[in-house]
Amino acid sequence: MNCIFATAMTQTPVSGLTSKIKPALSTRKFIIQRNSLCLFLFFLYFQNISGQFALTNIEGRNTTCLNGRWQVVIDPFDIGAGDWKSLWKDKKPQGKHDFYEYSFDEGPELEVPGDFNSQLSELNYFESSVWYKKTFSYQLQKDKRLFIHFGGVNYKADVYFNNEKIGSHEGGFTPFQFEITNKVKNGLNSLIVRTNNARIKDGIPGLGFDWFNYGGITRDVNLVETSTTFIEDYFIQLKKGSTSEVNGWIKIGGDLKKQKITVVIPEAAIRYQTTSDDNGKADVNFTATLSLWSPDQPKLYKVFIRSETDSIEELIGFRNISVNETDILLNGKSIFLKGVNIHEEIPQGKRRAYSESDALQLLTWAKDLGCNFVRLAHYPHNEHTVKLAEKMGLMVWEELPIYQGIDFGSPLMQSKMDTMLKEMVHRDKNRCNIIMWSMSNETSLSPARYSGIAALAGLCRKLDPTRLISSATDKVTYEDSTIYIKDTLYRFLDVIAVNEYLGWYRTWPGKPSNIKWISDFKKPLIMSEFGGEALYGSKGEPKDAASSWSEEYQEKLYKDQLEMLRTIPFLRGTCPWILADFRSPVRMHPVYQNGWNRKGLISDRGLKKKAWFIIEKFYTGLNK
Repeated sequence: MNCIFATAMTQTPVSGLTSKIKPALSTRKFIIQRNSLCLFLFFLYFQNISGQFALTNIEGRNTTCLNGRWQVVIDPFDIGAGDWKSLWKDKKPQGKHDFYEYSFDEGPELEVPGDFNSQLSELNYFESSVWYKKTFSYQLQKDKRLFIHFGGVNYKADVYFNNEKIGSHEGGFTPFQFEITNKVKNGLNSLIVRTNNARIKDGIPGLGFDWFNYGGITRDVNLVETSTTFIEDYFIQLKKGSTSEVNGWIKIGGDLKKQKITVVIPEAAIRYQTTSDDNGKADVNFTATLSLWSPDQPKLYKVFIRSETDSIEELIGFRNISVNETDILLNGKSIFLKGVNIHEEIPQGKRRAYSESDALQLLTWAKDLGCNFVRLAHYPHNEHTVKLAEKMGLMVWEELPIYQGIDFGSPLMQSKMDTMLKEMVHRDKNRCNIIMWSMSNETSLSPARYSGIAALAGLCRKLDPTRLISSATDKVTYEDSTIYIKDTLYRFLDVIAVNEYLGWYRTWPGKPSNIKWISDFKKPLIMSEFGGEALYGSKGEPKDAASSWSEEYQEKLYKDQLEMLRTIPFLRGTCPWILADFRSPVRMHPVYQNGWNRKGLISDRGLKKKAWFIIEKFYTGLNK
């Protein structure tokens, strides 16, 4: 059985899905086999995961923060998913002594944002449902609309507002929202969220992945108030190949879609006027003399967008990224990407990173290493991280969690991948430091994988024609001391990215300086992962460290890697794996790992290993 279909971006609330699905279908291109089963799966999917695409630039809007202490109910057998109303009540009826098993009252509380695993010891490896509850008072003003915006919930979320289910979302690393304009009460309101981080076969990621499965409401929650007709979305970036022509569009949401719109960039002396059409869309095109964003000069401009009913401002930078055969060009000049991989985790706290201060810690480490580039592995990181990296002059690779054992053959997988890609691009399309969208990491070869990622790359180009597209792979061919890059998926991508662990998972096929890399594609290569594990403080001879997990062996491994990498003429970037040790339940060596992947250049206590200084010296030398 095959069922392939693509979803379109909508703002359709769950309550109105049935009435609005029919016209929406006409905007999608469907190839359906065994129609009845596929249509059933289609409706089932959207009834269960139909969070609205979130508003962009939440910081620039009128918001009320719902972060803080939330009441929780731990539901290990996921009983509440079936009949949530019968399981708990806000208050026990007066004069009655009804028995019920679950209650938010007098139970535990958790901080939002934050993972539940690190906040309660009994939830350390928990993989099921935790229900969150927040009550708040609100007075909605006349001629206003109100949305609940979630920065991220892992992995599935069901949202209930004032005892009514208003929708669901699947995917742990992208934002979503629901409109509650006609549901909010003047006074006290109740918000309940069922979070469930259970791994599923057709999830993204799937059943197995090499990082910690942090669950809960892991990112900010906000109420967002807008005008009845408002600036819903916009995309303002340099046209591909240009250093002065700004292209994009603005989308008006609401009833008064046809409006005069003005874009103002005071510092660049830009005042551009346009008019939205009957669908609320206005194209943007103007020429400006701009100081272009780069790692050395991360220039951002205040950009004001004003309609007849709304206004918004945001810091936006302008740069151009392209490839020329085997070279990568930033603003028309060749650049070498001095990178490092980062997981969204604070190792000293054994927890998910969620705040701007968390982002600052991780990105400062990267800057201290000498990086001009970071790969955010293996999922979209918190928006704080992307925005702060932009201010700090760090180029970003942002990636979908389409990882290793993904079930490409699942009937709904293409639709899930498409939706997750749209949500990622939708959130960060105005961040100029994002130079590359990555479709996947280390996926197994198969026809479904090939067609699925190729289709995803094609969709990505339509959503955002300004950036590069890649996908990390470990599928290379070793023949004696020659390594061949032949994965035909790279026909559809701009940049080759290879994960190789010579000296760790595979022995060196010869002296590092004698190893040759040959590519079937005239495209630039980023060595997107390389390295090996070392427990901080573990001592041993360099030649024996594969068994001793010593810092000395990791140090020698990095020296050998750099000796090999210097010989690759089409290499345009390096990304050691990884910045810091991170938690992983599949890494359980009782002496050296104990639930940690020890490939970090920094230990779980924040201490630099010997290998750190090898990369720091290499990157510093590239500046000369």
